Formats: sequence, structure tokens, C-alpha cells
Amino acid sequence: MNDFRVRDDVLVRDVDVVVVGAGQAGLSAAYHLRRGGLEPDRDFVVLDHAPRPGGAWQFRWPSLTYGKVHGMHALPGMELTGADESRPSSEVIAGYFARYEETFGLRVRRPVDVTAVRDGEEGRLLVETGQGTAYATRALINATGTWDRPFWPRYPGQETFRGRQLHTVDYPGPEEFAGQRVIVVGGGASGTQHLMEIAEVAAETTWVTRREPVWREGPFGEAEGRAAVALVEDRVRRGLPPQSVVSVTGLPLNDTIRRARELGVLDRLPMFDRITPTGVAWDTGRTVEADVILWATGFRAAIDHLAPLRLREPGGGIRVEGTRAVRDERVHLVGYGPSASTIGANRAGRAAVRDIRRLLERVPVDASAG
Repeated sequence: MNDFRVRDDVLVRDVDVVVVGAGQAGLSAAYHLRRGGLEPDRDFVVLDHAPRPGGAWQFRWPSLTYGKVHGMHALPGMELTGADESRPSSEVIAGYFARYEETFGLRVRRPVDVTAVRDGEEGRLLVETGQGTAYATRALINATGTWDRPFWPRYPGQETFRGRQLHTVDYPGPEEFAGQRVIVVGGGASGTQHLMEIAEVAAETTWVTRREPVWREGPFGEAEGRAAVALVEDRVRRGLPPQSVVSVTGLPLNDTIRRARELGVLDRLPMFDRITPTGVAWDTGRTVEADVILWATGFRAAIDHLAPLRLREPGGGIRVEGTRAVRDERVHLVGYGPSASTIGANRAGRAAVRDIRRLLERVPVDASAG
């Protein structure tokens, strides 16, 4: 039943569950599928388009060492211990993910690009790939995250800028900006990290954000975390594009940030109105000259491959209850909206598998399939 067969000139294989993505959320889901009695490569497959283990972490900039990472939560069933905090997080976490895949025999298939998910035959979903193969599955766990969809705002004159524009996804570390005038756009954690690093080597830095940054004093407890997650969950339930949890928690104050504020590095300007060939300008008459504009403006959910299923609501997002897409009970989204954090991804993976096992028990395999 699980061997590839030819259908419409495409190799198709029947499985119970397909997991798309092998970051924190995807690996957590795969772990719970296996723990629940499903066998990798027989009952479920994990498809990952990245070239190697590590999820989005493998693409992080070298200066983001493991010691600078906050909120990294271990995958279920295996702790990350003894990591050298001076090593790049891309190396530490990618190595951890690779060991995790091997330890639990998850048999992730990569690189595999999922191009579309659509309704198939016998009540299954058809997961199409760019490799000329497809999977007819009874359920789908989508764990594609956001890294592949960097958000680039558009401003008048952007195409006229004679300097360099890049996004966090392309950030190489601070060394390339030595002696240059750099504008960093974005008020999140990545923006502040980039800015503080670049300020040490650049000729001049300017910080621009759409809203006044909110600095969080003191510890961030469980009650505050739940309140922040609830705000994101509310958006997802209403079918609106999810905001990140970080966007509603504010930025934590630590000694490094306090020092940067004292030095004026984190003196923020409101968003400019247009981009000029040599910098940016405001309608008030203010101008700032720049060699580089670095857009630390976040990401959007990478869910375009789900478009054939018509899951989006008029508000632009996919309405989700728990992890289940309201418009299709076969589809679960993990690492989406309120679960877009390492601990949230773990919990979402467990919850999705629990619901999918109920679905598989309730809707038996069609004996005529295949």
C-alpha cells in the first residue's frame, strides 16, 4: 500500500500523515507521531526543503552565538546539553536537530520542495513536490514556519536608492558594514540585535521603527506569556494573519540594551515617508543619508502551497482552532500564530498528533484506495 505508484505520470505514494517542514514544530510533530505508534517512512513522512537539518536556525547569521539566543526550548524527549555558548547558534542548533532526527529515526526526506497541496481521491489530500513525486495522505501537518517569506515593506522611491538594501534573511553579520552609514528598519528583537552589532563598526547608524518600542522591565512570567499568546490566538481564530508573540510582549531590557540606550544607539526615529537615491526623507524635511538600508521587518507565514485548499479567510489568514484548520479538519498548522515559538511549537506538535490520531481512528482507510 505504501509503495509509489504511477498516477497521471506522477509517482504517488499513500501514507497516513505528511509533515511538511523539519524545524522545531515539524520534528516535535514527528516525535509524537512515532511515540503514538506510527512508523516513519511507512505510516508518515517528513518532507523538508532545506539542504540539511536545522530548520531556519541553519541560516542564522554567524554573529548570533548560542549564548545570545533567548527562549530556545528543547525538543521533546531529548535535551540540548553542554552547548558552547560562544559558537554560532546555526551550528549548535543544527547539530542538535541532526542528532535528534537520528536518535528517533525520523528519516526526514530532503531536499524536497512541496509545491502544492490539493484535494485528492478517496478523501485524501494530494501533496505535490517539485521532485516529480506526490503523497496521497489522510492528514497533513504543516510546519513550514516563516523564514522563507521575509516581509519587505514598500516605500516611494525605493527603487531609486543607489546603496544596498537587504533583509534580516540576508544579514551576514556586522563586519560588512564597517565604515558605512546604515539605517536599520524594524523594532523587533532582530532589529535591535543587528543595530547594536553594526553600531560598533559602522560610521553612523540610524534606527527607524513604525511604532515606539516597548521595553519590558523585570522577569517575563507565565501569566504574561499566556496573555501574549492569547492575543495572537484571538487573531488566528478570527482568520486574521497572525502576529508574532514577540510583537505583543515587548523587548526585554538587559545590560547590553541598557548600555546601548545610554550610548544613544537605540534612539529611535519614526518611519520615513520616502526613499531617495542617497538615503531616506520625512515630510517634515528631515533627511538621513545612507549607504545601506537593512530591513529587519519580520516574516509572514510560508503557506502559499496550501492555496489550492482555499483555507484563507477574508481577513487574509487561516482560521485555526487549536492547530486544526477550521475549513479542513485534515490540515493542522503548527508553528503558526500562537505556536510560533520553540515551546509553543512543541505543544502544538503534540496537540496536532492527538487530534490526527482521533481522525485516523474515526475515518478508516478506504479498502478500495490504490
